[in-house]
Amino acid sequence: MNRTKIREQAFKLIYSLEIQKRDDIEEQIDLYIESNGIVDKNAIEYIKDAVLGIEKNKEKILEKIEKNLKSDWKIERISKIDLAILKLAIYEIKYKEIPFKVVINEAVELAKKYGEDTSKNFVNGILASIVKE
Repeated sequence: MNRTKIREQAFKLIYSLEIQKRDDIEEQIDLYIESNGIVDKNAIEYIKDAVLGIEKNKEKILEKIEKNLKSDWKIERISKIDLAILKLAIYEIKYKEIPFKVVINEAVELAKKYGEDTSKNFVNGILASIVKE
C-alpha cells in the first residue's frame, strides 16, 4: 500500500470518528483496520499514529484551523469531510515533519475526491495560511 492510499485510509477513519464522536478510539482503530483488511504493517502504524496523534493534539489543531478561518466563519460550519482532511494535514505538517508541499497536495487531492466543489480551494487556503505562520 503506498503512502497516498494509507493516508486515504487514515482520512476515512478520522472522518468516521468525526461523525461518531466515540471515546473508545483505540478500539475503533482496531475495528477499522480489521474490517478493511489492512495488513500492511506500515499502513497500520501510520493510521494508528495519525489518529492517536490528532486526538492527543486536538486542541492545538482545532486552534490552528479556527485562527485561519475568515472572520465570519466558525469551525462548526466546516463540513466533516473538510475538517477530517484539515486535521490530518495539519498533524502531518506540524507533528510529523512531512514536507508541507506533499501534505497540501495530498490534502487537496482528498478534497477533490471526497469533498464538495469548493473543498479543494478551502483546504488549500487554510493549509497555505497555516504554513505561512
